[in-house]
Amino acid sequence: MVWGILSGIALAFYTLYAVPLLKQYDSLVIVGWAMIIGGLGLSLIHPPWQIDFKSLSMETYLYLICLILFGTMIAFWFYIESLQSLSPKETSLLSSLEPLAAVITTVFWLKEPFGFYQWLGTACIIGLILVMALASNKKSVDQP
Repeated sequence: MVWGILSGIALAFYTLYAVPLLKQYDSLVIVGWAMIIGGLGLSLIHPPWQIDFKSLSMETYLYLICLILFGTMIAFWFYIESLQSLSPKETSLLSSLEPLAAVITTVFWLKEPFGFYQWLGTACIIGLILVMALASNKKSVDQP
């Protein structure tokens, strides 16, 4: 519960704070500094100098490189870049589909079981997206 609340606060912060930064700096600069600051902060919790890199296989290194490049750097860069053409509300709304895509991938590709509580969470995500989309459409229709 705590990690979920902290994640929500972090999402709101970097969605709203990035908009004025994008007026001054390139999106790659913003993402680069965010990665450096985040990495330094997490180094205090999990120091990378305590990892035994010699025990990792070549396959592990390849997975790690793919995760860093595609799962983190490029994903955050696309997210920050989207703030130049979408509103923060639209961007965060679309980003809420990511957990849904991860679940679908896990269930169908990795053949992981999907229980009642997972379906309930999925319904909550879809319901929230629909409520926000309908509220957004209603506001745009009501405005002259």
